[in-house]
Formats: sequence, structure tokens, C-alpha cells
Amino acid sequence: MIQGKEVYLISLPHFFVRNTKEREEQIMRRPVIGIIPLVDTKKDSYWMLPGYMEGIQKAGGIPCMLPLTSDEEILSQIVSETDGFLFTGGQDVSPELYGDKISPLCGEVCKKRDEMETILFRMAFALNKPLLGICRGIQFINAVMGGTLYQDLPTEHPSDTEHHQSPPYDRPVHSVKLVPDTPLYHILQTETLQVNSYHHQAIRQSAAGLAAMAFSEDGLIEAVYAPEKKFVWAVQWHPEFSYKNDPYSQKIFKAFVSAG
Repeated sequence: MIQGKEVYLISLPHFFVRNTKEREEQIMRRPVIGIIPLVDTKKDSYWMLPGYMEGIQKAGGIPCMLPLTSDEEILSQIVSETDGFLFTGGQDVSPELYGDKISPLCGEVCKKRDEMETILFRMAFALNKPLLGICRGIQFINAVMGGTLYQDLPTEHPSDTEHHQSPPYDRPVHSVKLVPDTPLYHILQTETLQVNSYHHQAIRQSAAGLAAMAFSEDGLIEAVYAPEKKFVWAVQWHPEFSYKNDPYSQKIFKAFVSAG
């Protein structure tokens, strides 16, 4: 009691502990993952498969579909404010990207996607942002880094392995063999993996900056990574279709999101 007034003392240790915990909770944020939009040229629209979004969210990230743009100023801001990027499936990668002439058996290409993804990839790669490619994503990453592609597997790499399955797409149709002592092998802890498959293009010659992490039964490269980067992975199969019930697909998304 001082001059008739009550004085209340603050317990400093408790005050600082409480505020430290509040600051730690604010720091514990979910990584924001930018997802390349899927493009429907006939409907002039962008869209997204739920599995890409839900796989990332289940792994602890916040998925965000990106705008389709090649504006470098916009993409630079996106790269600086986003923790990682998922390169999705979709149209064939234009052979122009890897210095080849387009084959009559090459499917529809989307030059707007090729242009956007080239700019985005190079910016994000330079900043060592985590990157994951799926299906077209593995093909694009290989091409933009200097590798080449088979434009049509049935004619250029015929085999009995099923690479273009029918629904349901979460159903495994062939196996892949993982390369020992690679990040994918260490995360999944298995020598072989049963995977789904829906593609008619694939890596022909791997880019110099990439290393293989898995091969299909007929010798195709099914997974790659960039050894010099924190996390640049790509797979030919579709974890976005199988993540609900497949622990291996969940581990791939988790490894990606955690790298952010």
C-alpha cells in the first residue's frame, strides 16, 4: 500500500514464459505450397484435382493454386512469398523445350504452361525452394534442366508394362525398383514399390543435374532428384490419386511439405 493505493506486482518469469510461448506458436506456421494450375484449353479455364490440394494439406501444408502467368514481376513475388512448388500433371511438354521436333504422336501442348513453369522453376531453383514434380512434372523438370523425353512411349519405347491405366487411378498397375542410398529410398525404406501410372511420355535422357531414384520394370526412369538442392524431387506416378490409403504416397507429400 503506497499513499492509500494498492500496488500489484507482475511475476516476471511467468510473464516472459507466456509471451515466449505465444511467439513460438506464431512461428509454428504451415508451409504455403504453390501449385501449377491445370489448364483446359477447350473450356478456356483453369482447374485443379482435389488430390494435389488434399495431399499437401494432409501433410501439413497450405495448398494454393497459382495464376497462369509469365509475368516475371508477379512470379518473382510469388516465389519470394511461397515456401515450395508442386509441378502438376497435364498436357505434354513441348519438344521445343528440349530442342526436338514435334512428333505427330506428341499430344496437346500448352505453351502458356511451359513458359510460366520455365520462369517459375528457374527462380525457385535458384533460391533453393522445395520443388516436387508429378507425371508431367518429372518430364518438365527433366526437360528444363537439359534432358530429353520420349514423345510417345508406345512407339518409341514399346513394352508390356502398363503405363496408361484405366480407372480407378489409385490402383497400382506396375512396380518400380528404388535406387539404394537415394532420398526416396531412405524415406520409403523399401526396395520395390507398386505404383499407378497414366502417361505416354517419359524421360529419355536424364538431365545432368538430376539423379535417378527409381526405375520401372521396362527400364524407364520413374523418379529423380537434384543432389545439389535441398529438395527437388519428381515422380512419374500419381501420389495425388493414391495418398488417401497409400502410406508411401503420404510420405512423399510429407517429405516435400516438411522441406518447406
